[in-house]
Amino acid sequence: MGGESAKSYTLEQILTTALHQQQAIALWRLPLQTEVQACISFAPQKMSAIPALETSPAGFLFCPFVTDGDEPHIFLKADLHYSSHTKQLLPAADAPEALVNSFTAALDQPETRTSAAWPIPVHTDHFKGRNEETFTAAVSLAVDAIRAEAMEKVVLSRINTTPLPSAFSLINAFEKMLQAYPNAFVSLVAIPGIGTWMGASPEILVSVDQQQIFKTVALAGTQPLCEDGSTANAIWRQKEIEEQGMVERYVLSCFKKLRLREYSEVGPRTVIAGNLMHLRTDFKVDLKEVDFPTLGTDMLRLLHPTSAVCGLPKEPALRFILNHEGYNRSYYSGFLGPVNSSDGSYQFVNLRCMQLLQHEAVLYAGAGITGDSSPEKEWQETKHKLQTMLKILSEF
Repeated sequence: MGGESAKSYTLEQILTTALHQQQAIALWRLPLQTEVQACISFAPQKMSAIPALETSPAGFLFCPFVTDGDEPHIFLKADLHYSSHTKQLLPAADAPEALVNSFTAALDQPETRTSAAWPIPVHTDHFKGRNEETFTAAVSLAVDAIRAEAMEKVVLSRINTTPLPSAFSLINAFEKMLQAYPNAFVSLVAIPGIGTWMGASPEILVSVDQQQIFKTVALAGTQPLCEDGSTANAIWRQKEIEEQGMVERYVLSCFKKLRLREYSEVGPRTVIAGNLMHLRTDFKVDLKEVDFPTLGTDMLRLLHPTSAVCGLPKEPALRFILNHEGYNRSYYSGFLGPVNSSDGSYQFVNLRCMQLLQHEAVLYAGAGITGDSSPEKEWQETKHKLQTMLKILSEF
């Protein structure tokens, strides 16, 4: 880009230019940070399996719930990278020069400062939400299967399709999420032919930071935030404690499969995520002391889909979901995040999210079902979780 790299751009310029040029883009902000980053990929790679993190170029991964289903795993190589701190757009060394020049020239064109259509999925006929009656019936069926010992736990989800407010703006919605959810991984992904997703996820799947510290969490159990906004008075029922314990044991079983013994474990403790509280246990491995260079990828492949979004044991729970949930989750409860960025690699579970259609938003929420579940309470839990994105839409 020559002298162009010293120019300053706004996040809105970067996003609207990518949409006008129909280039794939991901925007994100890590929890408790202020820097918003973006990457533009000129040729998104569609893969049939989860790629290796360690050998990957810098970019952004966007993966579906079902690892071997119809939706591909998508890698957005960072041909262009933007930071809100520097306000500069930097090309990768191997980015195609003609496309880089075309993009930077478009940044300065008046027409690319106007809003453009975001990508929508090719098929939009399967966004039919379940009502309370059909959802609670599926939960009752799950409780019967669990009590019959067909499985220990299953996570059932549903969608809520709602009209987009007339004043809705993609960049404004993203900025509202940044402000509302400082503790979450906030993201916006727009990929031509795939669609546009945005969300504020509370759950890390795996991360390996610049200090070579590997992390994962066991997050489960949900209740509304206490009125005083603190966790001091949180009281957990046996059902939620057991649910969180299952996720914890699942993480430990993955460590065991890899014969990994050197890890630290802190929790469970109560954490706040938006308008909700969860139980969370943190696991950490120092890869400078433990010789396990592929731990990030190995754990990603073993963990996903975790018992927090699928169930236990994984196979019967997944079968139950595919047979009884009544819709295709697509990229909901899959995972997403930066790979080999300046911060490291961070993959989050795609929760508290919505997918944008032309005039509607499809919101997603799920609840963990155990033998003690009450169908009505699980319906209420999904209603609480839907508020994360409904709150953003209500501000327009």
